Amino acid sequence: MRTRYGWRRSAWTTVLYVAVAGGALGAFGGAGGAGAQATSPTASFLAAQSEHGRALYAQHCASCHGAQLTGGSASPLAGQSFQSRWAQSTRSLDDLFYVMRTSMPFGAGGTLSNDEYLALLAFMLEQNGQRAGARALVSDRVTLGAARIVATAAAAPRTTPARIADFVTGSRGLSPVATGPTNDDLLRAPSGGRDWLTHTRDYAGSRYSPLAQITASNVSRLHVACVFQVGVNAAFQTGPVVHDGTMYVTASFSTIAIDAATCRPRWQHDWAPTVPGTGGLANRGVAVKDGRVVRATADGFLLALDAASGTLLWARRVSDATAGEMISMPPLVYDDLIFVGPAVSEFGIRGWIGAFRLSDGERVWRFNIVPKPGEPGAETWKQNADIPIGGGAVWTPLSLDPIGEILYVPAANPAPDFPVALRGGTNLYTNSIIALHLRTGKLAWYDQIVPLDDHDWDLTQVSPLYRATVRGKARNLVATAGKDGVLRVIDRESHERMFEATLTTITNTKAPVTTAGTHACPGVFGGVQWNGPTYHPGANTLVTPAVDWCARFILADTVKFVPFQNYLGGSVVLDTVQGGWITGVDASTGAVKWRYRSTRPVVAAVTATAGGVVFAGELTGDLVALDVVTGAVRFRHFTGGQVGGGIVTYQAGGRQFVAVASGTTSPYWAERFAGSPTITVFALDEVR
Repeated sequence: MRTRYGWRRSAWTTVLYVAVAGGALGAFGGAGGAGAQATSPTASFLAAQSEHGRALYAQHCASCHGAQLTGGSASPLAGQSFQSRWAQSTRSLDDLFYVMRTSMPFGAGGTLSNDEYLALLAFMLEQNGQRAGARALVSDRVTLGAARIVATAAAAPRTTPARIADFVTGSRGLSPVATGPTNDDLLRAPSGGRDWLTHTRDYAGSRYSPLAQITASNVSRLHVACVFQVGVNAAFQTGPVVHDGTMYVTASFSTIAIDAATCRPRWQHDWAPTVPGTGGLANRGVAVKDGRVVRATADGFLLALDAASGTLLWARRVSDATAGEMISMPPLVYDDLIFVGPAVSEFGIRGWIGAFRLSDGERVWRFNIVPKPGEPGAETWKQNADIPIGGGAVWTPLSLDPIGEILYVPAANPAPDFPVALRGGTNLYTNSIIALHLRTGKLAWYDQIVPLDDHDWDLTQVSPLYRATVRGKARNLVATAGKDGVLRVIDRESHERMFEATLTTITNTKAPVTTAGTHACPGVFGGVQWNGPTYHPGANTLVTPAVDWCARFILADTVKFVPFQNYLGGSVVLDTVQGGWITGVDASTGAVKWRYRSTRPVVAAVTATAGGVVFAGELTGDLVALDVVTGAVRFRHFTGGQVGGGIVTYQAGGRQFVAVASGTTSPYWAERFAGSPTITVFALDEVR
């Protein structure tokens, strides 16, 4: 029977679940590497198929995965890394074939023919040690489901990550040598301009600095004061934090401290990942308090380092990265609590946010964004028993009201992403702003911004918190934004939505996603990403970066869950045209004051200052300074790499500095231009 979502329920009756499990490596038909004998003729492929696949690979895949199937910006498709993920008894060729058909080529999943995907699979098998046989590779699910990939001797791991204890301490004990910033320092951050103490500068997430040495009139005279090459080849989205003349940045599993005025390195700490396959996730930064630098890792650990030396104080495993719970967000520290949660809704995790002790990382509380059975909200998930559900990840900054001691959490999309009817209900608390009592983790209130989501439209921002007059009344407000491309402002006391503003192209959003495909804007990479609005109180203006990138959403006939692979329930064909916006809106009404158009998506931070300047970054590699009143460009400088991370401003030695993180943002955004991870610091020669 046809449902209100636009497809027949019967088309979704087959949902296959592949459990996460260990075990011996399986085998596939045909001769393998190291003289392996054929174990099943059903997985054979023809030499002609592989040769056809080689040509298709060069045309559609090599630009992301590398000419030799390794060394590209995307995951390797051959060798040790690939086989460590796919040469498992729990993963079949049917799993791999499903992932290929729904996600490859990047941004155009499902656009090749069935025979072309089979040819690509044959080529990949050959490149992983299998010899061609006498029978063609076919897309029969029983045949492919019985076949496995066997690890070749040449690709066998040279080393296996050691399993370490869930809690480890450094050699010098739990107490740091360094001191500060104190709780009072963090509470006073809004009025102080010397430091940049949290990812978004202060607990309110204002991204606003009261420094005014650099103004709209003199910003054109900025010059490069120093440059630091991070030296780690990884996605670079860090938001720098500055305290007492030292800047702290992260890259993958490295944490680095540099002199904030000269860029000279002070120390570097490198964490050895304990879970294979977690190295590609971006890390967005640290929190600092009481002499500790705190960060999370993609393999599920919280780390506390001595701010003076980078020495490890403690490391505690807080999430299960083997189940996809990898952490990318910057933690937030308040009093003796660290707040953090895992990313990657698309891996089907059941998202949560937790509080952990600053002294040793022990868990204090946990709030399940995808509720467990019996918890409030669980009744809003009405899927069949054989359908894995999840989502509700946290991968972007938090905000916090220290007066009411309320923590604000942005929750991401439900999973599987597109087949909303399979999930049933409204799927709380995904795509919601969640207000929690920060001492206990108890729910204060919530607002589900995007219910019944079938477009992967995460809520990504729950800041800034600010006070302004709306509808004739002074109110305490919170700005929210996300991948649906809409800025919404909510009264934090009445929880009433005050106004909204459109930040990017929005079309066809009410049309159901179907197996034939539905074109809509924003696409899965549209709207507001991991950096959100800044609030300029003097101009009473909210300024927000956004992506303008549409897509065609396509439901799959069969939904399959494969661990550590996107659990979309379909595929996406991205438009070739993309761009971005920076929009200034009235913080009391939502009326658009000005727009700045970029030729590429805008994913970097925006930072406002009392000097009337808004600093922003572009994937073209440019740092730009805009007039907060008009949006006019007052300064532009090419940094040498995509600007996709934080932009911060602070003071040292009586001078105001501006620092920007640039490099390769991630494979999703790197198709035209990339660069080495770099911190570039700017200043004026003199103040006039």
